[in-house]
Amino acid sequence: MRVLIVGGGGREHAIASKIAENKTVEKIFVAPGNGGTAAFCENIDIKATDVGGVTRFCAENRIDYAIVAQDDPLCLGMVDELNKIGVKCFGPTKAAARIEGSKVFAKQLMKKYGIPTAKYEVFDDFASASAYVQSAGFLPIVVKADGLALGKGVVICESADEAISALKSMMVDEKFGSSGKRVVIEEFLTGPEVSVLSFTDGKTVKPMVSSMDHKRALDGDRGLNTGGMGTVAPNPYYTEEVAQRAMNEIFLPTIEAMRAENCPFTGCLYFGLMITKDGPKVIEYNCRFGDPETQVVLPLMKSDLLTVMLSTTNGTLDKTPVEFSSGSACCVILASGGYPVSYKKGYEIDGIEEAEKTARVFHAGTKLEGGKCVTSGGRVLGVTATSQTLEGAVEKAYAAAEKISFTDAFMRRDIGKRALEYRKEA
Repeated sequence: MRVLIVGGGGREHAIASKIAENKTVEKIFVAPGNGGTAAFCENIDIKATDVGGVTRFCAENRIDYAIVAQDDPLCLGMVDELNKIGVKCFGPTKAAARIEGSKVFAKQLMKKYGIPTAKYEVFDDFASASAYVQSAGFLPIVVKADGLALGKGVVICESADEAISALKSMMVDEKFGSSGKRVVIEEFLTGPEVSVLSFTDGKTVKPMVSSMDHKRALDGDRGLNTGGMGTVAPNPYYTEEVAQRAMNEIFLPTIEAMRAENCPFTGCLYFGLMITKDGPKVIEYNCRFGDPETQVVLPLMKSDLLTVMLSTTNGTLDKTPVEFSSGSACCVILASGGYPVSYKKGYEIDGIEEAEKTARVFHAGTKLEGGKCVTSGGRVLGVTATSQTLEGAVEKAYAAAEKISFTDAFMRRDIGKRALEYRKEA
């Protein structure tokens, strides 16, 4: 098989690494890819959002299967266009991708089908939204841009003034462009957060191992929201009892709701959950593999990834085993100084080969320049280690991460700390 993966981050490197294990794969192309995928795939200089360019490439290069891994091209309808020319895809159609592409669509879906989530209101003008914030009577309050915003369109506000400032940046200053013209304002839920990636063919849903993300830039969950500074799996808060409730009250009802709305979801559906005192509730859906969650989940997967992906496309997921090891994984993100606001690029990276002796190093913001690997993004590398215990995985990941260096590099030093503390308490 000739496979194309659309995207260029750590998620795509992790997916490509797993796909390469399948003996039927003749060649893997990645558009646009990065310095890591260049080592064993062919990077294609086409932007992930270039629907026409990707479609032409698939037609001209006899692509058998396309894995559309990034949110933007999914929401732009890349799967629809590829299907039109006979290319099978892993990923949802444009209509189904609205579950991530529009917070309003997602919230209204949950309300209509009784799927547990935070109470909310929707606004499309700044004055009405501001008036609601001032009269809501509850804090903290959460302000969410309706559309895609690189994981940065959610602001938790401790005061009405903070909320109004967030609304102004989205709705008036257009910080996120058209994505912030409509907003969702909702109650702040409390409890442990859990990420659950799931394979689905539109009928059957098979969850992957749970994970715990660390969104804030700095230790102790301080600093700005980021695309993710590290992850551990499995998430100790996600007990068998919680998992069963999530399946019955959230996962299956969501798949059935999407089918009822004539936009069945196939591919990977990401459930961002909060385990409240009333049980699990949905914070957000993503229409694809999360990043960096993918970098801890896939190294624990025992089943063949491509086989499972094909089963979501062919509607045979119910007959396809999806198995994970009983061990743990930890991913530590190495980022560029100044991320997630502004940062310099082009710094040479040292120590990757040494780190890879004991861990997997997934490239996110890297590129090859003159035969050298240099930084090209905010989140540069994900260093992932596996072990039979979470303690072992955390220790190995940090030991490997310490071997890598580039100018202005930084990482959080407490990835997995919360999970380890919970285990000690339990």
